[in-house]
Amino acid sequence: MMALTEDRAEPIPLVSACQALAVHRSTFYWRRRRIASGQPARTSRQCVRQPRALSEEERRSVRQTLNSNEFCNQPPAEVYQRLLERGTHLCSVSTMHRILREHGESGDRRDQRTPRHHVLPRLLAEAPNEVWTWDCSKLATQARSLYLTLYVVLDLFSRFVLAWMVSRKENSTLARQLMSEAASRYRIEPGQLTIHQDRGAPMIAHRYIDQMSDLGIVLSHSRPRVSNDNAFSEAQFKTQKHQPDYPGRFDNTAHARAWCSEYFDWYNFTHHHSGLAGFTPEQVFTGRYRQVAADKQLALDARYEQTPERFTAGRPTVSMPPQRVEINPVTPDNVKAGATDSVNFPTLTRVVQAKAKMSYL
Repeated sequence: MMALTEDRAEPIPLVSACQALAVHRSTFYWRRRRIASGQPARTSRQCVRQPRALSEEERRSVRQTLNSNEFCNQPPAEVYQRLLERGTHLCSVSTMHRILREHGESGDRRDQRTPRHHVLPRLLAEAPNEVWTWDCSKLATQARSLYLTLYVVLDLFSRFVLAWMVSRKENSTLARQLMSEAASRYRIEPGQLTIHQDRGAPMIAHRYIDQMSDLGIVLSHSRPRVSNDNAFSEAQFKTQKHQPDYPGRFDNTAHARAWCSEYFDWYNFTHHHSGLAGFTPEQVFTGRYRQVAADKQLALDARYEQTPERFTAGRPTVSMPPQRVEINPVTPDNVKAGATDSVNFPTLTRVVQAKAKMSYL
């Protein structure tokens, strides 16, 4: 169907005319049928007073009742039932809501805590030991409803597991022990490090926060109930619990520690991390990835010289790990938006041969 311009010189498609006037085509057809049948134009119900509506005096009476000392803290449904028990019926519950809404009184009638807006944590690491992230995870045991707690500290830049601990409990004392020994082992200077964590009980305990302040370590916390703010630690736990040899349930604490020791040794020194362009966390943490990348490039160059026709995109190059690792980077999408427990430090002796092999504490 076509519409005509004012001088009827050129027809305009109905779709284009409706788009220009911001009118849906179904509205055009509906109005045309009403006009053709001689029916009067319909009027909005908001402009017509209903014959069964309450009078202004009745509406004032309902509002006064709802705002009286007896009912001001009760919802309309409660007020309605109490009045019925007394033999009084003012109006329906929906009408009570409607009257309150007209006067801006339809919110929760009880005192509520003001909503809290937590700052979105944004962290940037451009070298090892600038930002650490840590979290706890539960390990199931053979005993029903009995779990062990695994503490894991991760270097954000390299994903290197700096320290880990398996305990039968989760508290701030163990968290303080873990962090103080980790800071000492890796020679963290005051003002050098930021530690990111969620808002679990050990992470927000006053004694833990005070000790980190004494060490000159800045603390960063995730927003409540937002797991994405600590995505790197969560991803490591997923990698761990999806291993083919993951027991699912551990016999005891010694069993859990033995398995975790083997796993973290593999994770740090053997696992080619997809987020690190295929390098291992240890290679990035120590900077050894540059030499490894050079060796990889030699292998690619040799293969390219043998069969260049297989590389349609040209000479291949080795991808390097990211030089900036961020938590919640700025993007258009989020601009709006006990004493016997041991602390374990993965050893670097495979790379630094001058150092004696460090045993797990």
